[in-house]
Amino acid sequence: MKTGTGSFIILIFLAIFFAGSAVAHDSTGDFPKIVKKVTPSVVGIATHNPLGSPQNVLRGTGFAVYDGRYVITNAHVLPDPARMKSRESIIVLVGVGRQPDIRQVEIVETNKQHDLALLRISGAPLPALKLGNGALIDPGTSIAFTGFPIGAVLGLYPVTHRGFVAAITPNVIPQPSARYLDIKIITQSRFEVYQLDATAYPGNSGSPLYDAGSGQVEGVINSVKVKGTKENALKSPSGITFAIPAVYIHEILNEAGLSTAGGRKAK
Repeated sequence: MKTGTGSFIILIFLAIFFAGSAVAHDSTGDFPKIVKKVTPSVVGIATHNPLGSPQNVLRGTGFAVYDGRYVITNAHVLPDPARMKSRESIIVLVGVGRQPDIRQVEIVETNKQHDLALLRISGAPLPALKLGNGALIDPGTSIAFTGFPIGAVLGLYPVTHRGFVAAITPNVIPQPSARYLDIKIITQSRFEVYQLDATAYPGNSGSPLYDAGSGQVEGVINSVKVKGTKENALKSPSGITFAIPAVYIHEILNEAGLSTAGGRKAK
């Protein structure tokens, strides 16, 4: 009788254990759905030159926000107007593969301080991604980002990387002595950025950093600008990936007169 009771208790325990495992598995299984939902909002930022070969050159990544007619990317992804050729223009590439939909672009706002740019695109609106409220998310939070790493070589095929927030750090490291200082470090404004346990590549700049459980955008990948100042004192780059927090997305939208109710003000 005791043995039967013990076996019954063990069976109950196993049932609870496997039920919990099933819930965890189902939660993990939601991630592909989130990626599928996010991907149509992710676009390529490129230049178009009708006399060039190739005509379209992919420079980085962006993503649709607000009403789907606006795109966020990094300011450094955009070409220097002074170096653009006479018939060259900035375009947004929508879709996947060799024959994307080409959208004309108007630069609405740029924020060099936080390396962000807001573009308005022609044509039908894209599905806009939902933004977080701007509050910093905690280290350890599971995140993902989708973009076009090394897009000039690999083409317009979105790639998703997954990891977690490793730390919240200043974008510029205080230097131990004057010999480490240069003009980048001296002139760079100070603000907090996400350091990620995930690897981004050239072309990922401007990719949406989103919560892996909800798809809500919490930042913008910045694999060049922040690294250039934060790791300036290092002889060899560390390969660490950084992201600009979403509070600055709200800031640039508000500067453009596009209200983002619920967005926090940057400190």
